[in-house]
Amino acid sequence: MSKYQHIREAAYLANMKLPRLNLVIFTFGNVSEADRDLGVFAIKPSGVPYEVLSPANMVIVDFDGNIVEGDMRPSSDTKTHAVLYKHWDIGGICHTHSTYATSWAQALRDIPIYGTTHADHKTVDIPCAQPMHDDMIKGDYEYQTGFQIMDCLNERKLDYHQVEMILVGNHAPFTWGKNADKAVYSSAVLESIAQMALLTEQINPECKRMKDSLIKKHFERKHGPDSYYGQ
Repeated sequence: MSKYQHIREAAYLANMKLPRLNLVIFTFGNVSEADRDLGVFAIKPSGVPYEVLSPANMVIVDFDGNIVEGDMRPSSDTKTHAVLYKHWDIGGICHTHSTYATSWAQALRDIPIYGTTHADHKTVDIPCAQPMHDDMIKGDYEYQTGFQIMDCLNERKLDYHQVEMILVGNHAPFTWGKNADKAVYSSAVLESIAQMALLTEQINPECKRMKDSLIKKHFERKHGPDSYYGQ
């Protein structure tokens, strides 16, 4: 058995959640799982339908984007994943073109924090990274997308450990976490928040951002030092 079998299986299972959660159609998405000790990650092969995927299909890539093991071409977004793994201490990344989150990305808008569902997970608006400069687009586009994501968080003074999701302007969302499963969870949460925010603005175009005291209360009851949500 390959020494990479554990991340192949984790990446496969996480990828298979995307269609079940209605986060992808056709082959519009990918998830990866890293083994930081080995310095590699497993990622979905490019353009392969979910119904024919298997753990054996997952491609093993190092943090410089080089294929280490696998018979298929990895996702076209592999270099973006590689950049984030190389610079951040994370174990899983998910990229989708889910309808509502992608719509906010196409509109080049942050998702405002309007309600407690959002505040249960984040205390800030979901950031939207502005489209990259033409010279970056003409260069190594997928590689530069990784820096586009990191630069946005750095400019906003946001910690990637706390804000595990972003919209890439005119593109779509990326999420990450300690493993692939957590990254997929964040993608599902982001899609739900994006849908609720859109409906909120349709119902009341003059709606205001949620007040800070309520944001703090809802986030800390779930994640604070004296949290009391869950068992």
